[in-house]
Amino acid sequence: MVKEAVIHVYCMPGLAANPSIFEMIRLPEQKFQIHWLDWLLPRPKESLKEYSARLCKRVEHENPVLIGVSFGGIIVQEMAQLMQVRRVIIISSVKSEKELPRRMRFARCTKAFKILPTSLARYVDAFEKVAVGDFARKRAKLYKKYLSITDTRYLDWAIEQMVCWERQEPFPGVVHIHGDKDEIFPYRYIDGCITVKGGTHVMIINRFRWFNDHLEEIILTGNLKEKKEKELSN
Repeated sequence: MVKEAVIHVYCMPGLAANPSIFEMIRLPEQKFQIHWLDWLLPRPKESLKEYSARLCKRVEHENPVLIGVSFGGIIVQEMAQLMQVRRVIIISSVKSEKELPRRMRFARCTKAFKILPTSLARYVDAFEKVAVGDFARKRAKLYKKYLSITDTRYLDWAIEQMVCWERQEPFPGVVHIHGDKDEIFPYRYIDGCITVKGGTHVMIINRFRWFNDHLEEIILTGNLKEKKEKELSN
C-alpha cells in the first residue's frame, strides 16, 4: 500500500505579527506538516509582487497550501500567482480592494496612511507598563507577544501595500474565513466567506479550537459542510 504524501501547509502572519500566532494550530501529523513564514525587510521601492516572489523562495515544497492572516492573506494571494499551490486560505483578510473598509479606502485616496506614526510601534513595552485595567493589560501583553515587527521601514511599506492593494476582483479559488465581529475588516464588506460566529480579527489566536476542528476539512475540500449554528460558534 502506497503511503499518502504529506500535505505541506505554509502559514503567513498578519501585519507586524510574528508566526507564533499559529502556535496553537494543530493538524493531524500523519497528513500535514505546518511551516511558519516570517516577514522579510522590504527593499527600497520594492513592489508587492517582488516582495512576494522573495517569499516564494522560502517555500521548500511543491504544491503547498498557503494560509495567510490579515495582510498575510494578501501576501499569500500574491504568492499563489507566482507558484503552483494546492489551496490558498485567507483568514481575517480581504479578497479585493472592494472589501477594504471605508476608512482604508479614504486613506488610499488622500494618502493619509503616510502620516501614521509607525514609530510608536517601538513603544509596546511602555504601553504594557502604563496599561490600566485587566482588559488593557491583557491586550498589551497580546501586542507584546505577537506584534514584534517594529522596524519602520517594514511598517511604512506594509501599511501602504495593504491600503493601496490593486485587486479589483478576487483571485479564483481563494477560500476566505472571516469572523462576523472583525473590527479591522468589518464583516459587512466581505462577500463570500466561511463565517466564524463571534470571531474577531485575532480569532486565529483566541478561537484556535475552531480552526483545529475545521481546518483539515477546509484544506481538503475548500469548504465546510453545513453544521448546526451552535457547533460553528464554539
